[in-house]
Amino acid sequence: MLVALGLAMVATFMFLIITKRATPVVALILVPVAFGLFAGAGLGISDMISDGITSLAPTAAMLFFAIVFFGIMIDVGLFDPIVRFIVRMVRNDPARLVVGTAVLAAVVSLDGDGSTTFIITTAALLPLYLKLGVSPVVLTVVAGLANGTMNILPWGGPTARAATALKIDTNSVFLPMVPALAVGMLVVLLFAFHLGVLERRRIGRIVVKDSILAPQETELVGAGVGGATGTPTGRRFRIGGRRRPNGGTGSDAPGTGSAGSAGIGDDDAPHTADLPVTPSGRDIPSGPDAPQPVQGADADHCAFTGVLDPERKTLRPKLFWVNAALTVALLAILGMDIVAIPVLFMIFAAIALAVNFPHLKDQQEAITRHSSSIVSVVAMVLAAAVLTGVFSGTGMVDAIAHWMADGIPTWMGPHLAIVIGVLSIPLTFLMSNDAFYFGVLPVLSETATRYGIDPSEMARASITGQTFHMQSPLVPAILLLVALAGVGLADHHKKVLWRAAVVSLVMLGTGVLVGAIPF
Repeated sequence: MLVALGLAMVATFMFLIITKRATPVVALILVPVAFGLFAGAGLGISDMISDGITSLAPTAAMLFFAIVFFGIMIDVGLFDPIVRFIVRMVRNDPARLVVGTAVLAAVVSLDGDGSTTFIITTAALLPLYLKLGVSPVVLTVVAGLANGTMNILPWGGPTARAATALKIDTNSVFLPMVPALAVGMLVVLLFAFHLGVLERRRIGRIVVKDSILAPQETELVGAGVGGATGTPTGRRFRIGGRRRPNGGTGSDAPGTGSAGSAGIGDDDAPHTADLPVTPSGRDIPSGPDAPQPVQGADADHCAFTGVLDPERKTLRPKLFWVNAALTVALLAILGMDIVAIPVLFMIFAAIALAVNFPHLKDQQEAITRHSSSIVSVVAMVLAAAVLTGVFSGTGMVDAIAHWMADGIPTWMGPHLAIVIGVLSIPLTFLMSNDAFYFGVLPVLSETATRYGIDPSEMARASITGQTFHMQSPLVPAILLLVALAGVGLADHHKKVLWRAAVVSLVMLGTGVLVGAIPF
């Protein structure tokens, strides 16, 4: 009876999430409550849920203050010089531009939010891609791979979910996987370089004049892919710097808003890229759906200013090195594992608020700016307490684990960590992280304990499929990326899926080699 109820609860939860008939928060609360009461939990379900909330409170606190801290670092301009540096370093080589895209996306991914990463990356580099004639699909592929690989950071989501679902410490999941993360990012950089070389062969080397690096106030109209991605068609977003009183442009912003490109010629002949000449054979959208510069009165209107606006009031240039030192110190202490992660982020978030926004009103506004991300993530974690509490409190986990264990061949049992790692690639693409980590992982992990596999080892294997997961159409951030870049999701998938699968398998293999995942 408990096996049937447990499987039905997981299936119902997955169905509601995958078909988008309910938000994760609603499904995480109502489905377990209904099945728990049907299983005869009665008023005891209150204690089960309370125990779950107690165990998940540290994770909720960590996510809350991690979002606040890295959100503040973006607000005050910590990443702005990195953006400008990467743009200037690419110079005349498309390969450098593509590798720089991977580096930028990886660095900004430290904030744990894919949407922010993709907004910054496209705002900084898409104008240069269009100007040089480099395919925007390459931008989406590289940014998607880098962000997906970095998504296993403790505050990124899946690692916290895995730790939450199995009631283990986040550090015990993430720290042993640092070598796998490093190797995964190396593979991403190699893919980026290869794509860049292919673009170099296609369009040749281009001489980038200083005029390209001079920011201009321009708006681009997003490609008409809103129908496929859920993003409104024709959404305007501002890229570039501020307008000077004399009609010129400033020099603080990382790119230009021109949608033009350099011409294509002999591979050995340099091209000059300061005129909006459209090359033949350029692999970017064309026609009415392509990004176009906005002219006339609309050019003075900014519906979307982005997070890299060089005139935003939150910038703190005089505190740049203070914020840099603060971030380095946080990451260093995090790596040493001497302070609990929730406590660490609480302290550093408070310091960041006090240093950058000493006035009460400014501190309140700083937190409010990131409230939507905070509420959605923390609410999901707390709602997950209902599922995990009922799942374990009613005995469903134990019943299902024993049932599955009896059906697993003896030779496969010791390799369940590898099994969950491989399964995480397609399963997390076809379902949300919530459904996988709160529905599938606990069951297989409980079964794996019968073969001597620790829950932390199962959790480590389960996060290796995140590079592939982040390309799923179920992930809102990837829909935002392809919309801003003006490319089709199908074009993105053609180039990214097999590469994402390779990165995930390499991370799984590296985890096995370093002993973080048992074979």
